[in-house]
Amino acid sequence: MNQTIEVANQVTQTVPAAQPQGSMWGMIVYCIIIMAVLYLFMIRPNKKRMAEYQKMLDSIKVGNRILAAGIYGTVKKVNEKTIEMEIAKGVVIEVNKHAVASIE
Repeated sequence: MNQTIEVANQVTQTVPAAQPQGSMWGMIVYCIIIMAVLYLFMIRPNKKRMAEYQKMLDSIKVGNRILAAGIYGTVKKVNEKTIEMEIAKGVVIEVNKHAVASIE
């Protein structure tokens, strides 16, 4: 029994403890690369698209023909958050500005 313990002690003394193969810097660089790829392919194009959409919303004027919430109509009044649009003669509805899909 003592001989078994002695052999086990010798083995643990001769075998070094397992060391991680990479370094922390490798993981940090990997994370930075992933974040850069996400920024270039997801965040940046979305910001650009949202800026163009906001520019379109800001350019809405009375008399424009727009598509909002699947309904075509003519702008009668532009408020801060809503638009009043005429969809038929004498029929005016109020829609949220963010419901506007396009301006014709």
